[in-house]
Amino acid sequence: MSLFYPTIYRRRITDLSVELMHRLGVQGILLDVDNTLTPHDDPTVDASILAWLDTVRQAGFLLMVVSNNSDERVRPFAEKLGLGYQAKAAKPLPHGYRAAARAMGFSPRHCLVVGDQIFTDILGANLAGMPSVLLEPIEPEVKQKFIVFKRRIERLLMRNARQRRRREGDYENA
Repeated sequence: MSLFYPTIYRRRITDLSVELMHRLGVQGILLDVDNTLTPHDDPTVDASILAWLDTVRQAGFLLMVVSNNSDERVRPFAEKLGLGYQAKAAKPLPHGYRAAARAMGFSPRHCLVVGDQIFTDILGANLAGMPSVLLEPIEPEVKQKFIVFKRRIERLLMRNARQRRRREGDYENA
């Protein structure tokens, strides 16, 4: 499998079930912030995502925020949710993910990375040896031109991945 392909595709984080995470054998979940848990640079979290976080915690999973953002952005956000965090993670380099896994007491293969960007979240997860979930961004990015450019390339990769998975009969992830 390519370094750019996730283990699973989902539209929103709330579409990710506890049962699926159990099937994947994960114990810890590493969460991106912007366009995964909340719109870009937004300090609030939708009630449906808060409910999902509670459900996942009650099911026994440990959660941690892993973000390339600064401590000033990530710390208050993670604290509001009652989560540990790894700011300035330097994704897609794997050391931020591995540090988060160590902090939770798990091996990389038992940590699931959830994010909205192939070239940071998914590539970093694959380099760290972690399963991953690629989500659709909560809202389109229009301000940061580099992200807009990356999204175009991501759409091409996604289209190719979906076509390949359909050919292989893997419709759950297509």
